[in-house]
Amino acid sequence: MVLTKKSAIQVPQVSLESPDPTVKKPRLVKLIVRNYRCIGSKPVEIELDDIVVLVGANNTGKSSILHAYKLAMSHGSNDAKLTLDDFPGNKIDPDNLPQVEIHTVVYDDTVGTKWVNESTGEKIVRERWVWSDVGISPTRQGWDTTISGWGKEGPWGAPNVAKSHRPEPHIVDAFDSPEEQAKEIVRLLKLELDQRLTDHKKGDDGEGSYSKLLRLIGEFRKNIVVEAQEQIASINRELTILIQQVFPKYIIDFDAKPEDALDKSLSFSKSDAQLLMGPMGEHLSSIEKQGSGARRMLLWTAIKFLAENARKTKPSDSARPHLLLIDEPEICLHPAAIRDACNALYALPAPDNKWQVMLTTHSPIFIDFSKDNTTIVRVEKESDGGIKGTTIFRPDKAKLSSDDQQNLKLLNICDPYVAEFFFGGRIVVVEGDTEYTAFSYVRSQNPNEYRDVQIIRARGKATIVSLVKVLNHFGANYSILHDSDKQKTKKGDRANPAWTNNGLILDVVRSKLTGQQARLLASVPNFEEAYFGYVATDEKPYKALQTIMADPGKQATIKDLLDALLDRSKTPPTNCVEWFHIDELAKLSETQ
Repeated sequence: MVLTKKSAIQVPQVSLESPDPTVKKPRLVKLIVRNYRCIGSKPVEIELDDIVVLVGANNTGKSSILHAYKLAMSHGSNDAKLTLDDFPGNKIDPDNLPQVEIHTVVYDDTVGTKWVNESTGEKIVRERWVWSDVGISPTRQGWDTTISGWGKEGPWGAPNVAKSHRPEPHIVDAFDSPEEQAKEIVRLLKLELDQRLTDHKKGDDGEGSYSKLLRLIGEFRKNIVVEAQEQIASINRELTILIQQVFPKYIIDFDAKPEDALDKSLSFSKSDAQLLMGPMGEHLSSIEKQGSGARRMLLWTAIKFLAENARKTKPSDSARPHLLLIDEPEICLHPAAIRDACNALYALPAPDNKWQVMLTTHSPIFIDFSKDNTTIVRVEKESDGGIKGTTIFRPDKAKLSSDDQQNLKLLNICDPYVAEFFFGGRIVVVEGDTEYTAFSYVRSQNPNEYRDVQIIRARGKATIVSLVKVLNHFGANYSILHDSDKQKTKKGDRANPAWTNNGLILDVVRSKLTGQQARLLASVPNFEEAYFGYVATDEKPYKALQTIMADPGKQATIKDLLDALLDRSKTPPTNCVEWFHIDELAKLSETQ
């Protein structure tokens, strides 16, 4: 039981996790932030997942969201206190105090039924943290369903009880000082040593090397205390004489407790442990003396080590989970290292591994929508100055099949920038490299006109279907250009597989969201024959580029085609058709 100083009410301590090992562990599902830094009274809501990627323009509050999440997870420590800079406008407004709200799904009623809301079909527990002043800990409250309002206390008892079962936050800011970066790298690596020690404790039945070592330490301590007994008795007498001058009949007894907390005597690294780095055979210097790129690379190495090691060893059920909050991980990394860094981050929340990752990024390379544990949230400023967080992609809601995920995975490998459309702009999906090359050239000749145009090359019709599913879930407006192809192969003896995909493309376009705009155009029978008048067999992108560079008329045709894809009111050029039924496309393709 915990006796709170303010209320003198006894609050039971209840663990977040059920005592029944068959009950699933709670999971955090939503973060809501109000009145914190640049985020105003209109709340920003973030759906949580194993991997959460925050995208958006500069100065829209992405970093503030990372720090707000850390604040909630740090309640009970000095890291949960605010400065005046954290209050909107650098002033304390009692009517608009900083708030962070967390929604947790639980799978039993251990927490108490009054804290559990089942209106959504899941058991949701809502908590919020409110800061009323600088330099003080927040007030934590829970949503009480019996009064339909915030209670005077929070679920799960004292803050430290709940904190011990929540993810431990590790934040890496975009421009941390060298000292802060070095400290975080060492802390991440020490986590693994601490976990190994915990595993040894659990597996020791009293006769193992761990227990034997503790007994030796205990005996050594006891012998030291016995030898110093005369000095201890002298200390007790002198202190007792002094204290009795103020408090008569009081005595002092110094108990060295040689056998208490023996496990705290074991440490595998000094408190000031550091890593040294440098060329083999030459001078090694501390991490903070390395360049920014080297420090970031060492951070990824530590993260990758933790991720890979977690797959080799059985995770401890009692270990506290971890939350990595990282701001713009692409900073200072060589292009070849960015992909490795992305893979390390996505591998961190491996099955049964207790890691969650939230990151901000301006690089499409850090978005992999073929994963099934990733939520992408766009953070943007609205016209009234408020901040809005919109979940633009969540795999379980995008309804991607295993084939779709495989298509997107391969596309990610071929084109790491394919996810660029998540960052905004007008979107055009094309079937292959030839169209991409031709449109890219037109865009390069008219940079101001097409500055916000995102050209996505699917590298095949089947992948167009998978990409459009993502765009439909994203709610984006888009246009598609593909080859109509023919119903039969060149010999005419069997069905053309490419033709079958036309119907699949049409079906997925028809499934777009209400209010979402899409235009579907087909080059009849293919891009080269439709606009250049020749049949291409090899080096198609290069030949297309040569053609439009040498022939202003052909270049104008491709520009008209791009304009028709971007503006639905414009008529496509000859041999390009907007189609709505497979029969009309079949009739057109057979006339070619």
